[in-house]
Amino acid sequence: MATGHHLSRRRVERLMRVGGWRARIVRVYRRTTGTHRWYGQNPNRVKRRQASRPNRIWVGDLTYLLAAGRWWYLATILDQYSRRVLAWRLASTRDSKFTRAVVHRALLNRRPKKGLICHSDRGSEFLGTPFRERLDSSGVRQSMTRGGAPDENAHMESFFHSLKAELTHGRVFATVVELRQALRRYMRYYNHDRLHSALDYQSPVDYEGAAA
Repeated sequence: MATGHHLSRRRVERLMRVGGWRARIVRVYRRTTGTHRWYGQNPNRVKRRQASRPNRIWVGDLTYLLAAGRWWYLATILDQYSRRVLAWRLASTRDSKFTRAVVHRALLNRRPKKGLICHSDRGSEFLGTPFRERLDSSGVRQSMTRGGAPDENAHMESFFHSLKAELTHGRVFATVVELRQALRRYMRYYNHDRLHSALDYQSPVDYEGAAA
């Protein structure tokens, strides 16, 4: 100390307790100009709505998968109506170009009519210009969860839980090629063969076929 006395932290804490003192904590506030306006452009247009037919609501998200001793990013787009995987992509980096490539593939595969809603969380990968412009060019309305509300994207959370429980849990992938091949097989199985209780115990492809 400046006066030449040395006190341990524990002694200071004890003396403060005896004296009934409490330290004053300064709360630092950093204003993020335009944050609310930025997020306000993409409100949650889905909330608890359930699509009544295909290509009305899509949901997207990304997760981490381990291969060759490092983490890789998996981005996926599902049709909320049928839980069908419309497109997926595995990469070593995550940005809005990465998510744009996934939604671009889904749009090419499905060619939906205008009015489609694409719902995701508020990750920067879904807020970047490349992703947003690709949606705008196809007349797709963007929807986003509130901050810290993963239950607002429950279909994606459920899908990733199933994928990890059924494919990657307890399994070691020596190379990213091995992981990509396993994902390709799983996505086909998930779409064509895996039965869902929420779909009257049909696969996503069969469920969509029954709605046609």
